[in-house]
This record gives sequence, C-alpha cells and structure tokens, in this order.
Amino acid sequence: MKIGLIADTHLFHRAVPLPRIVWDIFSGVDHIIHAGDITGQDVIPALERLAPVTAVAGNLDSAAVRDRYGEKTVVHAGGFSIGVCHGHGEKGSTLDRAVGCFQDARVDCIVYGHSHIPYIGYHGGIWIVNPGSPTDKRRNRFFSVGMLDIDEGISPRLMYFDTGGAVVNTQCGAIPDA
Repeated sequence: MKIGLIADTHLFHRAVPLPRIVWDIFSGVDHIIHAGDITGQDVIPALERLAPVTAVAGNLDSAAVRDRYGEKTVVHAGGFSIGVCHGHGEKGSTLDRAVGCFQDARVDCIVYGHSHIPYIGYHGGIWIVNPGSPTDKRRNRFFSVGMLDIDEGISPRLMYFDTGGAVVNTQCGAIPDA
C-alpha cells in the first residue's frame, strides 16, 4: 500500500496551482493524507481524483474546513495506525506538539505539517513525518511531499523537487540501530 503525504498547500493564499510533479509522484497511490493548511477549497476534490483523501485542518484553514475535517484524526491502513495533525499551537516545537497530540493514542506513525520543514524521524517506536510543502518552501532549498510505503512495516520517504518540477532528491527513513 502507498500513501501520499502532503501538507501546507496554501493555494488560496499563493494563488498558484498544485505543481504537476505532485500528480506524478502521487500517481498510483492508494490513499492521500493532507496534514493541514489546505486553504484552497479545490485542493481536496482535486486530490480525490487520484485516491481517497484524509485531511485535517491547520491554523490557516477556515472554520468550515475545521468543522468538516477536524484538527486530528487516526487513519488505519495496512494494519497500522497513522495519527494526523497539523502541529500548530502555542508551546514547544512543532514536532513536540505533533507528538503530544497523540500521546494518549497507540499510533505507529504521526504525520504533521505547519513548519514547512520536511522531516523523517523514528522516536520511541513511532515514525514521525512532516512532508514539508509543495508550494511554499520558505527557507528550504526545495519543495517536497512524502510517501508511506506499507507492507510488513512502514517505510517513509520524502521527495524533494525544484521549481521546474524535477525530483532532485529522495530521503528514506531508516530505523536506528538499537
């Protein structure tokens, strides 16, 4: 099973389309997770043309989006539980807030956004993934999205791409040696 990961599309504010490379990367996925700051009303229906989408609202999403999707959820896929939140809040780092969001839940992976900083980490037996942003790289060198490959386990990847829409790098998560 393949799950595409995306966050911080900000299309309403940026008035740019979702880059074509996102469609190419997500071609053939079984599911897509959007970790908030959707902001454009056409983003989710467009992604749903590729695969079913699970989304949560971010801090820049409207009250209507917040009511429709909520601010956190758990996706069950391939025998695993994936916690999804945006990661915004007042105290601590974005990573700390995302982990804290699921401190009382049994999840195998947490997907979050907000910082626009792509990240893969393995903490306490849980994969933590921020796919970055496909439209607003901020101080990052490249735009990015993520992927979860699920079979006997979860294998997270990040795909980095440039303004021309070429994938320039892929980062794969590896469980650290005990």
